[in-house]
Amino acid sequence: MSDSSGDPAVPPRHDPLAALRQVSFLLYTSSRGLSVVGLTSLNAVIAWQVYEISGSALNLGLLGLAQFIPALSVSLIGGATADTYNRRNIILIAQCVPLTCASILCVATLGDWVRLELIYGLVLFIGMANAFEAPARAALLPAIVRPETFANAVTVSSTIQSFCAVSGPALAGGIIALAGVGAGFLAYICFALSSMLVLSFLKVRAANSGGGKVSLAMVREGIRFVRSQQVILGAMSLDMFAVVFGGATALLPVYASDILEVGPAGYGILQGSFYGGAFLTSLFLVFRPAIDRTGRALLIAVALFSIATIAFGLSRDFYLSLAIYVVIGALDRVSVVMRQTTIQLATPDELRGRVSAVNQSFIGASNQIGAMESGFVAALTSATFAVVSGGAAALAVTGLIRTRLPLLYNYRVSTAVGSMRQPVTSIAAVPPQEQPASSSP
Repeated sequence: MSDSSGDPAVPPRHDPLAALRQVSFLLYTSSRGLSVVGLTSLNAVIAWQVYEISGSALNLGLLGLAQFIPALSVSLIGGATADTYNRRNIILIAQCVPLTCASILCVATLGDWVRLELIYGLVLFIGMANAFEAPARAALLPAIVRPETFANAVTVSSTIQSFCAVSGPALAGGIIALAGVGAGFLAYICFALSSMLVLSFLKVRAANSGGGKVSLAMVREGIRFVRSQQVILGAMSLDMFAVVFGGATALLPVYASDILEVGPAGYGILQGSFYGGAFLTSLFLVFRPAIDRTGRALLIAVALFSIATIAFGLSRDFYLSLAIYVVIGALDRVSVVMRQTTIQLATPDELRGRVSAVNQSFIGASNQIGAMESGFVAALTSATFAVVSGGAAALAVTGLIRTRLPLLYNYRVSTAVGSMRQPVTSIAAVPPQEQPASSSP
């Protein structure tokens, strides 16, 4: 494409709204936004209810365990399913599960017969449904936008999700304070139904795996592909260890209630501040040209995220903690956008469901393992020690990956952007990535 002067050497002007000019993307991201508001509020309500019933950081860790089990056990099957069947229909069916679970929790809460065992059991089903929905949704995005607008679609979608996610936890905290936990579940039900309605208007073709059914061979093919691509494997590993060690989210009820002493309203504001920082950062990324050196940006963002986590763990002032958590959300969003862009651009469409499932296994499992780790360490020592030591461990892992995987640090989007236009039927068509002879920045 040339500019108005007709000089083909001049790059096209950056259009921050390129993805939004496509109807399919509008439907996709509107549905996703409604879903994010609902799910972030649902997660906040459940976490608060568990701590309200038990008063135990350990039980918050067990809540993470209840979500980790399905994420680990069925995500890869979910990815193969996304590469075989209609991805939109998979999302719609999967969303029925948390909708049903939230309805049960709402009735149980209003009827005063809710128990921890019931919460953990339903959370397990929610995690299992997410193991099918997440890879289908991630794999659907590249198929509904033009290839040249995909990087913009990732950033715009991330921005809209961040904006919607700001209101979810804050909404949950406000509703709990004003009307109780049961009303929080009712709010989620309304958002979930709205999300499903919007998504039902999106028309997409069924995925074409060539086999017509899910098989173990398909799962193995996706795993082999990820293992053969060092940049993809490195990006996934970096995020996994950073979240396992550096996340403070699981202990926010403890900080809000016992350390900062700000109650449910302050808890909701703290949760929302994370997404506020993420939204502002996503907005900045939308209006600037796409970052080419995503690997370097990813490593720097995770290192700063780890340092900010340590600062949050040590803070005893609510307003300082609030500011730090905004920064943590901003750095997390940089990491998310860099990782998503890198992984999706480096993956052919025929494998996107399975690669997204492997990524989801890394992310989902690390989120839940991180919640377990935080809860268990806090129970044995203190919440402060759990957060500070976790941030220090995440920083050490980031340095190790920077040293051992220079290919990730040197990765450029421009070297892989053409892969979206080159479909393959087997990973044999995609050469494995080797370590470079040197690693000059």
